[in-house]
Amino acid sequence: VGQYQEYQKIGKNVQIISNKVPVKIKNKVEGAVVNFKEIEQVIEMEKKIRAELWKKKSVAKYSINDIAGISKKITEAKELVRRFGKFDSNVLIWGETGTGKELFAQSIHNESKRKNEPFYAINCATLPENLLESELFGYAEGSFTGAKKGGKAGLFELAHNGTLFLDEIGDMPLSFQSKLLRALQEKDIRRIGDDKLISVDVRIIAASNKNLYHEVLKGNFREDLYYRIDVMNLKIPPLRERMEDIPYLIEYFMKIYKKEFNSNRNYVFDDNAMNFLKNYMWRGNVRELQNFVERIYIYGNEKKVINEEDVRDLLRVQDNMETLDGPSLNGTLEEIKDNAIKEALKRFDGNRTQAAKYLGVSRSYLWRHLNGVGK
Repeated sequence: VGQYQEYQKIGKNVQIISNKVPVKIKNKVEGAVVNFKEIEQVIEMEKKIRAELWKKKSVAKYSINDIAGISKKITEAKELVRRFGKFDSNVLIWGETGTGKELFAQSIHNESKRKNEPFYAINCATLPENLLESELFGYAEGSFTGAKKGGKAGLFELAHNGTLFLDEIGDMPLSFQSKLLRALQEKDIRRIGDDKLISVDVRIIAASNKNLYHEVLKGNFREDLYYRIDVMNLKIPPLRERMEDIPYLIEYFMKIYKKEFNSNRNYVFDDNAMNFLKNYMWRGNVRELQNFVERIYIYGNEKKVINEEDVRDLLRVQDNMETLDGPSLNGTLEEIKDNAIKEALKRFDGNRTQAAKYLGVSRSYLWRHLNGVGK
């Protein structure tokens, strides 16, 4: 006979948990020691444990003040962050690589009533299904070889009363999506290898660099899960759609790296250099621009004025000739057109209307080119 717990109710208002431990003498049970705790004490202890875990691992350090930019599109996005913070519904963030999806997710959390509660994040694209399940739901002791003694709490448990950020949810294995959907619907989870359900109160903010609706149509993402997470929707504009923010962002990052590298150097860009930056493709978006500014302070010398040649060197354009005019300037005119159209269609998941708008041509022109009319 081993140790076991039992829930009991005494009278109308008193609820306790009794923990019974048998007393053995010469392998014979001669009695038991029973310890009683009120439910409220157990709940308070659980809160303290979670609070300690939160202090160590789960601080949402970014706020809306860390979202840099003055353009209309970024201003509108920040306004949505403030609005979404007033509600407790799930949020789906769409944005290309490097646009700052977790920055926006943390900002929404810090605008919400959950701001003093845990914020946890996980990248759904980096883990295989079995590890993703154990990270999110946890596991019981002895559930598999190598399992920790006492088991392990999953992120749903640790994020109780707070926010769980599911980054790159579009790359989550299709077979696992049903398990996530059940957790969101029922608001309880079960650790791997355990038979007990654990109730959780967690707000979900999901993000993807894919158009999840298109993924639903392709059969790569569950429709019921999509509508569960897409209650409020935020599209982060790519850098190429807010070029007026480039000078502002450069100054913003220069201040950061001047302080980080303890530098007193100030740089300015001549007109040709700035025009080049405003017409560059910025596939890596704000992250790429930030890396560019960091390189200025790493590779830079006492030269104070940066010209176009300096910019090309720092952006390594000789290896990757990309500007807003198209993905490549190599080949014949027809090849350049073909490559630009292919790139635009790929970027917009085959949506011809968006591709034509991006390229600055009519949809009929795009149709004629794709069908070989007039070639």
